Amino acid sequence: TSELSPVPSTRLFATPSSLLLYPTAGFCLIYVLLKAIQLYRKRQQLLKAFESFPGPPSHWLYGHSSQVGKDIFVFMVCQLLTLYLSSLLNFTDPKGLTIYKFLIPWIGKGLLILHGPKWFQHRRLLTPGFHYDVLKPYVSLMAESTKVMLDKWEWLITVDKSVELFEHVSLMTLDSIMKCAFSCHSNCQTDRDSDYYIKAVYDLTYLVFHRIRFFPFHNDFIYRISSQGRRFQEACRLAHQHTDKVIKERKTSLQDQQELEKIQKKKYLDFLDILLCAKDENGAGLSDEDLRAEVDTFMFEGHDTTASGVSWLLYCMALHPEHQQRCREEIKEILGDRETIQWDDLGKMTYSTMCIKESLRLYPPVPGVSRLLSKPITFHDGRTVPEGLFSLFLLKGPILPSAAYMPLPLKSHFGPECSTGGGRERISLCFP
Repeated sequence: TSELSPVPSTRLFATPSSLLLYPTAGFCLIYVLLKAIQLYRKRQQLLKAFESFPGPPSHWLYGHSSQVGKDIFVFMVCQLLTLYLSSLLNFTDPKGLTIYKFLIPWIGKGLLILHGPKWFQHRRLLTPGFHYDVLKPYVSLMAESTKVMLDKWEWLITVDKSVELFEHVSLMTLDSIMKCAFSCHSNCQTDRDSDYYIKAVYDLTYLVFHRIRFFPFHNDFIYRISSQGRRFQEACRLAHQHTDKVIKERKTSLQDQQELEKIQKKKYLDFLDILLCAKDENGAGLSDEDLRAEVDTFMFEGHDTTASGVSWLLYCMALHPEHQQRCREEIKEILGDRETIQWDDLGKMTYSTMCIKESLRLYPPVPGVSRLLSKPITFHDGRTVPEGLFSLFLLKGPILPSAAYMPLPLKSHFGPECSTGGGRERISLCFP
């Protein structure tokens, strides 16, 4: 007879971790299946809605993404552009937050994110801040910041034959915005790490764009537990701490009548002064949360997009020295014996302005504007685009390489004469 051997207790009783593992795995599997079914149903609905529109055959998984830029795709886009452009340009739907949502923890819900009645209210309150009389004194402040940057370049070209410009231009625009928004004169161009707020804004700009480019970080949970996510949260905390402190101190000073009179007699009003003094027709101003959102939005949009535009302009000027020389001669003639640009000089720089506009046409700092359809749109031919579609208007001039397919004249080379005949062409692409 054979003896029965005792079975180890670990085989008789399940451990707590294994009891938890099976339900968790089952829940995850069910969640993935439900999501897959939801995406499949949504895709089928979109395919049914779009089957009436002309277009090349699409891949079952990638759609038309592999055909972007090819001549057949360009031809179909131009056909759709010709048929539906007038209807598409009348969109009043809210912005699609597919990309913008990554900015909200930092800049809050300011003009960039808002839509509807609250957007109009903020827009009315901020409009006086961009009046010519308010902007005039800023020219000398920006000239100061630009001179610091140029002095740095004079030294750098003695060390190396080439200089990477964007970082320097970005610090220059950040320095200018600090002066115009807070009346804060920093030395961020020569010592970037000396001011924690400057460093926080600079880090936040980099982290936001890195998150946009790295798809796994689009998930909030994954990003929150990552090292970059924690770095982003800390930078947000520092930026908000500085903005809240400045707003609180400025509001306290405005409650003092003598201090208020001093502010009103200042050589120039900064952006925060204008926001704090702004009132609507009912006498209501912006809340502290709205104030912080608008200041943070202004800091981000004002320095980064301007730095991008200036950098691409310098790139175009480097590629086309003949236009660069004409701009130099025009500005030298306007300045005469002076070294600093003044407000009245800007209107005289006709050729330089044409070159700036042409650079913006070819390399716009904001190459697209998105909208999320809040209701179905039916076109004049009876075709319908469903609700919930993300629509992206591409504003980049030379995005379509084959001019023969374009229904509108479009030049992809740099030429200031291109910028005298109107605005940029808009191409509408829809992504399910």
